[in-house]
Amino acid sequence: MSWIREKELSLIERLCANVLKAGPMPKHVAFIMDGNRRYAQKCHVERQEGHSQGFEKLAETLRWCLNLGICEVTVYAFSIENFKRSAEEVEGLMELARQKFSRLLEERDKLEKHGVCIRVLGDLTLLPLDIQKLIAQAVLETRNYSTCFLNVCFAYTSRHEISNAVREVAWGVEEGLLEPSDVSEPLLDRCLYTCKSPDPDLLIRTSGEIRLSDFLLWQTSHSCLVFQSVLWPEYSFWNLCEAVLQYQLNHSSIQKAREQHLQESRRLQQESDQAWVRGQLQGAARREDAQLRRRLLQQCCARREERTQSFLRALESKRGDFLWGLCTVPS
Repeated sequence: MSWIREKELSLIERLCANVLKAGPMPKHVAFIMDGNRRYAQKCHVERQEGHSQGFEKLAETLRWCLNLGICEVTVYAFSIENFKRSAEEVEGLMELARQKFSRLLEERDKLEKHGVCIRVLGDLTLLPLDIQKLIAQAVLETRNYSTCFLNVCFAYTSRHEISNAVREVAWGVEEGLLEPSDVSEPLLDRCLYTCKSPDPDLLIRTSGEIRLSDFLLWQTSHSCLVFQSVLWPEYSFWNLCEAVLQYQLNHSSIQKAREQHLQESRRLQQESDQAWVRGQLQGAARREDAQLRRRLLQQCCARREERTQSFLRALESKRGDFLWGLCTVPS
């Protein structure tokens, strides 16, 4: 079955989609695709079949999202914690990943036609080398597409992601690209795996579990969270519409919380800059303080921005080199 489907919505689905799109629509939706194993148990089939049905449901859900104008989707495909499952189940999931990433590469023409950018977020070094290579190829081949985005969190947990961001910033300081005073919440945000994406507007978890399971903890602090009881392989267009409606009902409060957080971040940065300026002004004549303050504040902001941009370019290059290196590793 193709991952890049072109089937149109039914008439009643199109009508419902048009009604929803009259209100504020999420541009980025994240899914915790839970319930594959319970679905397999319910249907008296092997666990692997439940996971396989879950991947097929993802393809269908992506089509619904595109028809609703949702141009970015992030999915929790495999947690680092999943490595603790039985060796048989883990190997089954790895084999499924091989098949699906291989299928994506086979459909590169459709990916280009629809402008689908694939990003895989997580610690790829924890995966078998052949899967790392497939992922690197899919990411690099689609990196310049920008119509819609599919972010696959694979070998991922949020705590691991945040810890990695801290290590990246520490690397920047050690390399002399950053000053310790440059370290801030916005800088850490730009070192996360999700640095190229806006925070999700809406996060959906299926199966009835009411927890985030270490998924996008940083990014969803001001997102609408919707927990639905349906098992993931049984997810429907109407379940998605219900979740979008919940987002619309809470849109105003979500936007207000985001704006307040942004204002607070700016305030804290301004206070930090002004504290640095006060330190530089010690001993200066009082009548010169105002002029010096403005000049030093401008210098502080400009130099920090220059260091930050230099560091982020170096970080992007390091991550790109890792992916290109995987593509050149002999099979």
